[in-house]
Order: sequence, then C-alpha cells, then structure tokens
Amino acid sequence: MARILVVDDEPRIVDVVRAYLAREGHVVSTASDGDAAIERARAEAPDLIVLDVMLPRRSGFDVLRELRAAGSPAAVILLTARDDVIDRVAGLEIGADDYLTKPFEPRELVARVGAVLRRTASSGDARVDGARTVASGDVTDAPAGRAFFDLTVDTAAREVRRGEAALPLTRVEFDLLVALSDRPGLVLTREQLGELVFGESFDAFDRTMDSHVKNLRRKLGPRPDGGQYVETVRGVGYRAARP
Repeated sequence: MARILVVDDEPRIVDVVRAYLAREGHVVSTASDGDAAIERARAEAPDLIVLDVMLPRRSGFDVLRELRAAGSPAAVILLTARDDVIDRVAGLEIGADDYLTKPFEPRELVARVGAVLRRTASSGDARVDGARTVASGDVTDAPAGRAFFDLTVDTAAREVRRGEAALPLTRVEFDLLVALSDRPGLVLTREQLGELVFGESFDAFDRTMDSHVKNLRRKLGPRPDGGQYVETVRGVGYRAARP
C-alpha cells in the first residue's frame, strides 16, 4: 500500500484513476491544479504522484521543478497529452521517474505505478546493514562510501558527494551511476542498463535511457582530468571511465 496523489483537471480521469488505484489498496488523494498539487504534496508527503503536464495555474513541469527543488523524494509519473519526445525528455530532465501518454488504459497506469513503487522499494533495500549495494541484480556486501575519481558513492545513504557537497541526483541517476561505476571499463548496452536500473519494466526500444545518462553527466560535470565519468561507446552503449 502506498500514498498516491493524483493531479489532473479532468474529473473523469481523476475518478477512474482513483478507483483503479484504490482497488489495489493504495491511499489516494487528488488535486485539480498546480497550486493545489504543491500544497497537498507538502502536507501529505505522498510516495508517488501521478501528475498531468497541462494543469491550470501552473504546469506539471513547474510543479515537479518546485517539488524537486524542495527535496521531495516522491516518485512522479507524468501524464502527457502527446507522445512528444520533447515533453518526455523535459520531464526526465527535471526529475520524473516515468511518463504515460494520454489517452491511456487505467490498467497500464496501475502497472506503471506498481513498477515505479517496486523500484523505489528496491532502492530502500540497498540500505540494509548500512553497507550493501546492487550488483548484477544481486545484493552484495560493499563499502557504504567508495571512491569514484573525486566522488564518494555512498550506497547506504544513496548519495553521491564531491567533498562535503551532495549532488542532486534522482533515484534513476543514482542507480545508473552505481550500475556503471561498479563495473569500470565494462561496456553496458542500453538494454543491460535498463534491466539493472528498471528491471523487467524497461522497454528496450525506449530511448529515454539516453536522457537519463545526459542528465547524470550534466550533474556530475567533468572529471578532474577533464574527461567524463560516463563515456559513450558509439553503437553499443555506455561505460564508466577507469579511475
């Protein structure tokens, strides 16, 4: 059971989504505009937000930006009116976990919600014993804080630091960095990365993995030697640079 906030200005969609999610045992609250969404998210601290992009008062993108800037850890599934790559990339760049294009089947949304919540729960499992990490799909012992060039990757706190400053990575970006930095020099295809980070819910034909990697690189910035922490291997995938 999870606390879920559904934000949409179409009452019919809200009623249908609320009914389907409640049937799964979730506690559902709703909002119909951007301002109300922010107020409810702050007051209720939901586990997941189903967030329409086109909202009165302020857009779903604006809501997501404000929540992420305030440090909200809630998972977010965006509802977009068009299957537009620009909308999808924009949402991912500001911290969305998934997206769904309108019109959609309520059962598909329920499945997406379940997949995102499972990923969130799996991320929490990495905190067990204060020093464990996911490697090749299995939980194995590892130092809670390990060095990767000038970064400290703390799998217990799910945090990446440069010195004392924590970098503002999303859940997906952190898991990507762990998957790659656990295997320095090893080339991983998009499909392999998707299975490590998203599990069975990853669509091998979905190119949004490139957007996640782009966002991760932007937040990490250049290495001290001027190179990139995550390197592209053209036509294959990505690898972490060898320290």
